[in-house]
Amino acid sequence: MDLRSELLKSIWYGFTALDLEKSGKVSKSQLKVLSHNLCTVLSIPHDPVALEEHFRDDDDGPVSSQGYMPYLNKYILDKVEEGSFVKEQVDELCWTLTAKKNYKPGKDNKNVLPGKDAFSLWCLFNFLSEDKYPLVMVPDEVEYLLKKMCMAMSVELNCVELEDFISKDTVQQNGFTVWSFLEMMNSGKVTRGMDQGITSMAIEEVYREIVGDVLKEGYLWKKGQLRRNWKERWFTLRPGTLAYYTSEDRKERQGNISLDGDCCVEVLPDRDGKRCMFCLKTLSKTYEMSASDTKQRQEWTAAIQTAIRLLTEGKTSLHKDLKLKRREQREQRERRRLAKEEELQRFRALQEEKERKLAELELLKEAQRQAQALLEQDEMRRRQQHDEMQQALEVQLREAEESRASMQAEMILKEEEAERQRKRIKELEGLQTSLEEALHQEIKARQDEEVFRYAQTGLLSEEEEKMKALMALQDEQEEYIRKTQREKQELRQEMENKTRALEEAQRQLEEVRANRHRVDQDVVAAQRKLRQASTNVKHWNVQMNRLMRPVGPGEKRSSGGSFSSFQMPSQRDPGLRLRQRSEEQDDESKENVDSSGAGLGCEGERRLSQTSNGGMDIP
Repeated sequence: MDLRSELLKSIWYGFTALDLEKSGKVSKSQLKVLSHNLCTVLSIPHDPVALEEHFRDDDDGPVSSQGYMPYLNKYILDKVEEGSFVKEQVDELCWTLTAKKNYKPGKDNKNVLPGKDAFSLWCLFNFLSEDKYPLVMVPDEVEYLLKKMCMAMSVELNCVELEDFISKDTVQQNGFTVWSFLEMMNSGKVTRGMDQGITSMAIEEVYREIVGDVLKEGYLWKKGQLRRNWKERWFTLRPGTLAYYTSEDRKERQGNISLDGDCCVEVLPDRDGKRCMFCLKTLSKTYEMSASDTKQRQEWTAAIQTAIRLLTEGKTSLHKDLKLKRREQREQRERRRLAKEEELQRFRALQEEKERKLAELELLKEAQRQAQALLEQDEMRRRQQHDEMQQALEVQLREAEESRASMQAEMILKEEEAERQRKRIKELEGLQTSLEEALHQEIKARQDEEVFRYAQTGLLSEEEEKMKALMALQDEQEEYIRKTQREKQELRQEMENKTRALEEAQRQLEEVRANRHRVDQDVVAAQRKLRQASTNVKHWNVQMNRLMRPVGPGEKRSSGGSFSSFQMPSQRDPGLRLRQRSEEQDDESKENVDSSGAGLGCEGERRLSQTSNGGMDIP
C-alpha cells in the first residue's frame, strides 16, 4: 500500500462526512474548504482558481460531471512529496470531519474511549482495512488487531464475545466498518473491563508499532563515541533508523543511527562491567550497547536484523509486508476451500454415477436370475418327460423278455404248439415294429430336445454378451475408483511431506535451543574463569607489593627460602615514592582492565625484576 492509497483512505472519510445526503455529491464551498485544508496539512500550494475552473457550473448543478477525484489526483496528490508533511496531521483533519458526524458514543457508557484512543483505533482500522470502498476490515484482521492489543495489556482475548459480534449478518456479509469496530471497543466486552489507562497505553503501543512502523522500543546502555562512558538511553527502532533519546518521553533526541544493507549486528562478550553486550556495525562507526538480560539482547539483535532485511528487500514497513502475507494466506485458504468444494462435488457426482451403475447392475443380475430360473424349469420338465418315456420302454422290454421266455419253454416242452408259437412270434414281430416306432418317436423327441438345446445355447450367448457389457461397465467403474484413490493418495502424500517439513523445522528449533543453552553455559564458565583470574591478580599484586619494599640497613632476611618483609627507611627515595604512587593508581584501576593471564604475568615479572635490582628502573 503506497502513500497515495493511505492518503485516499483518510480523505475518503472526510469527503463522505461532507456528503450529508449520501448522494455522492458535495457542494463547491465545502470542497473548497476541504481542498484548502488538505493543501495546508500536505504542505503544498493551494490554487483556488484551478478548483473554480475544474468545477464550472453546468446543467447538473454546482458540481460538474467530472467529479472531485480527478481534481484531487491532479492538483493535490500528484504534488505530494513524501517526508515534506506529517501524515498524522492529515489523519487528524479527516478524523475531525468524520467523527463529528459518525462517532457518537453513548454518554451513559462508562467504557467510552477517549478521543485520542478513538483516533488511534481509526488510524489502525484504515491501515488494516481492505483496499476497497466503502472501507471495511475482515474479521481475521480484527482478531489480529485485538490480539495485539490484549498482548500489550497482558490479558487473553475474549473470543466468545468476538465470535458473537462476528456472527452478525452484516459483519459476515460486508465485514467490520470503523464505526461498528469502535462500537465494539466502547462496549468493553472485549477488554473485560480493564482500566482505561492500561487500555490507552496498549492502544498507543499498538499504534506506534503498526502505524508508526516501530519495530522495537526500550532502554539500553550505550557506550559513548568520544568519552567512552556508558549511559542509559531510550532506543526506538524503525526500518530505516535507530534513534535514541534521553528518556522514554522522546522529547530530547540524542542521536540517530541510519541503517542500510551494509549494517550488521554482532553479540559481544561481557567486559567493562557490562553484560549482555552487542554492537551495531555501520560503514563509518561501530556502536556498542548493553541490554538488561539475554532475552532483551536477543530480541534487539533479531529486531535490528529484521530492519536490515526489510531494507535489503526494498520494503519500508514490516506490518505492510505482514498484511500482504496475511491477505495472500486468506486468498490461498479461499482457493483451497473452493478447490475442496469442487473436489467434493466431483466426488458426489462420481458417487451418484457409481450408485446408478450399481442399480443397473442389480437389474441385470435380477434379469439373469429370472432367465436362469426359466432355463432350469424347462430342463426339469424335459428330464421328467424323458424319464417317463424311459420307464414305459423298460416296462415293455421286460414284458417282451417274459413273453420270449415263456415261448421258449413252450417250444421245448410242447412241439405240437409250434404253429401257435410261430403266430406268437409274428405277434412279437408286430410288437417289435411298434417298439421300433416307439424308438423312432424317442429319436424324434431327442431331436426336438437338441433344438431346444440350440435355443438354450442362443440364450446363453446373449447372456454372455450382456455379461461382457456388464464387466466393461464394472471395469470403467473400477477405473474411476482407482483414479479417485490415486488422487487421495497424492493428497495424503502432500500432507505427509508438509508434516515432515514441520517436524524438520521443530527439530532445527530444538537444535537452536540446545546451541543457545550450550552458549549460555560457556558464558557462565567464562565468567567463572574471569572471577578466578581477578582473584589471582589480587593475590599476585599483594605479593608484589610485599616484595617491592626495599631492605633497610641492618635488616636481615629470614632464614626461610621466601622473602621476608622489609622495613622502609626514614629517608625515602623520591623516585621510589612516585613509583609506589603510580602502582597504587594501577591497583585502583585494575577492575577496568580486561583479564589477560599473559599480560598480568609479564607485569609481575617486570616488578619482580625491579625488586631484585634494588627497586631501580632498569631500561
